[in-house]
Amino acid sequence: MDTGKHTLPALFAQLGLPADASSIARFTGTHCLPPDTSLADAGFWNPSQAAFLREALADDAEWSEAADELANLLGSP
Repeated sequence: MDTGKHTLPALFAQLGLPADASSIARFTGTHCLPPDTSLADAGFWNPSQAAFLREALADDAEWSEAADELANLLGSP
């Protein structure tokens, strides 16, 4: 059972991405979620990252809040 904190940095780590504040800011500054595209369907994820995000959002898993936060950060300007 996963009992860790489900924060944005923890989500980045779970996705295999650098999870420090500057890396997260760099990622969210260089990636944009196209309008009408779900977070999991964005073209910048590899298949395992997309599957994890899809599962987290579909199951309203404990990761869903962090995934929603990420989607908001990646929203179109």
